[in-house]
Amino acid sequence: MATGANCSVLKAHQTANGRKNIQEYNIRNMAPTLSEENRYAIETILRPSIPHPPCPYYCREMPRLVELTRVYRGVSRVRAVWGTPRAFSTGRLALSNPQRLAQANEVAAMNGETVSFPFSRSLIGTFFQDRPILGNPFLEDVPLQSYLRRHLPPEVLNGVQAELMSFGQRVCNEVDALGRQCEENPPRLQQYNSWGRRVDHIVTCPAWGQLKDISAEEGLVATGYERRYGEWSRLLQISKLYLFSPSAGLFTCPLAMTDGAAKVLESLGASGPLEKPFERLTSRDRKQFWTSGQWMTERKGGSDVAGGTETVAKAQPDGTYRLYGYKWFTSSTNSEMSLTLGRVVDSQGLTTEGSKGLSLFYLPVRDEDGNLNNLEVQRLKDKLGTRQVPTAELLLDGTKAYLISKEGRGVASISGMLTITRIHNAISAASGMRRIINLGREYATKRFVFGKYLKDHPLHMQTLARMEVETRGAFLLVMELARLLGREETGSATELERHLLRLLTPIAKLYTGKQAIAVISEGLECFGGQGYMEDTGLPSMLRDAQVLSIWEGTTNILSLDVLRSLVKSQGQVLQAFFTDIKNKLEVASQNPALAVPVGALSGSLQRLKQFIQISMDRGPDFMELSARDFSYSLARIYMGTLLSSHAAWEGSSSSDVYAAQRWCEQDLCPVSTNEKTCCYNKETFTQDTALVYDSSPQPRGRL
Repeated sequence: MATGANCSVLKAHQTANGRKNIQEYNIRNMAPTLSEENRYAIETILRPSIPHPPCPYYCREMPRLVELTRVYRGVSRVRAVWGTPRAFSTGRLALSNPQRLAQANEVAAMNGETVSFPFSRSLIGTFFQDRPILGNPFLEDVPLQSYLRRHLPPEVLNGVQAELMSFGQRVCNEVDALGRQCEENPPRLQQYNSWGRRVDHIVTCPAWGQLKDISAEEGLVATGYERRYGEWSRLLQISKLYLFSPSAGLFTCPLAMTDGAAKVLESLGASGPLEKPFERLTSRDRKQFWTSGQWMTERKGGSDVAGGTETVAKAQPDGTYRLYGYKWFTSSTNSEMSLTLGRVVDSQGLTTEGSKGLSLFYLPVRDEDGNLNNLEVQRLKDKLGTRQVPTAELLLDGTKAYLISKEGRGVASISGMLTITRIHNAISAASGMRRIINLGREYATKRFVFGKYLKDHPLHMQTLARMEVETRGAFLLVMELARLLGREETGSATELERHLLRLLTPIAKLYTGKQAIAVISEGLECFGGQGYMEDTGLPSMLRDAQVLSIWEGTTNILSLDVLRSLVKSQGQVLQAFFTDIKNKLEVASQNPALAVPVGALSGSLQRLKQFIQISMDRGPDFMELSARDFSYSLARIYMGTLLSSHAAWEGSSSSDVYAAQRWCEQDLCPVSTNEKTCCYNKETFTQDTALVYDSSPQPRGRL
């Protein structure tokens, strides 16, 4: 390739008496490593018709040569417009190099011409921004490594760290590309085969199947049930899911439902017809591993399964049931099995309404011959995000199923499943935040604007730091749930820990879902316009995050569930909350650097107690209106306590202390703040409705 050095050669050729063969000059000096095929093509062009001295701007046939050599990787950005003499370059700076530009100008001046710059015809310039590179997510996650060192026994820590380090590299080298393929090749429904037979085949890309194989091999469900590390097994499993989730092309969705189904089957004994599905759901053998769907939502209701479930179940002589109904939203519809709710029809053909009429069923998606189990896929859902996951509307028309709960105890039987899937939701939220920050901070070392790198702009680093504080709070809450779940499943949890798990699960799901949307949205801004470009893979992170505040209960639904947990436990879950925080803050208060956050948390806890006392005299409407702010207050106070507790650990860093300090700068008890402005009075509902509909006397449902 001709560079500045070749320009000197050109000048020498003009002034010297001797001439070189034109073919030899161009092949050796302008494209020295062309393939034999392209060398032959160039020679064919030049040999018969070019008698001129070996100067490229004299060659009338050179435009054709440029097109031929463009295929060669080293000449992909040829700096030439023939008729205007210029140097060739494959370097990033091209003619911006002063020495090369001077040489090119010298050659051009001999012919009374000027040098053109790199923007003309198909030449698009010389600068290309380096993209952010994904590294091993375990090695890049200091809070995760720190948490494991703090909590895991030495005999467990070494094995867990080695497994996570290896898996993190697999995520970086293999999983991330597969996840991207799933995003670019969403599932499609083939309802009929070429001969007109109804087949309802959901076609997913090969990468989806490969992610399933990896999930089996890595034990992303199995680890939680093998319990190799006893009570710490769940912590390992959730740590792996935390690394896996942002790269997994939403395969974490079927994994969440599979984990939830395994939890239900284990709690019911996993015997008889349940033995085989439980073994499949928890297998590490890619040929044996099953995933499970979760078919609860019908047309009349999502979270309101008691009032919205219309599916009926008719008993059969062989002890099985036939289901008839319409499932409005079924995720991971191409799984091998599913759990669903239905109402058993009695001998008079009647069913029981409400939650007392709901029973839980296990159903295989296909029969022994591989045909669909008397169900029809009506259509795939067209969603804002999570497009990688096949989600469908299903007609159940005599679907064979097995009753696995006591009749009328279906809702109670899925409580364990809801715990698992809500924790998975929080994992996805925390890991999504961590991923956007990792990419953003890596990009800040490469993006040079306004005279310096982004990492050297104070305002930019302030923004990333605020995102980091939110992410660390979410991460510690997820890890605390993992620890509590592991202790509960191995029978080592105290009564206080069991109450905490019940209360913190809906709190973690609702709060981290909201955090993820805000943090990931902010994270896209760190990339400027590129954060809005689909081919970067960044916008899909925000679209997928939106489901986190909706799936498994919206923010309001879960806020009401928090209130239910208080009522059902007769306040014991709240007492456990206060006790645990008090114990943690007593330890944290011994560190002088944490005096301010500990003081803020203690004061907010006292304000929360005062609000609870006030609410006892105001009635249920008052608490319902305050439910969302109440849940936010519980979340912020507990996450601040976890940050302070971790910062008080002897192995913590100054960054841990700083994170706790920054977290506690916000309003930690918004329910107390808003109560003082009469946000929850009896008149509020009427005023809110009037504000929303303004002058319209009734919602009309149309413009």
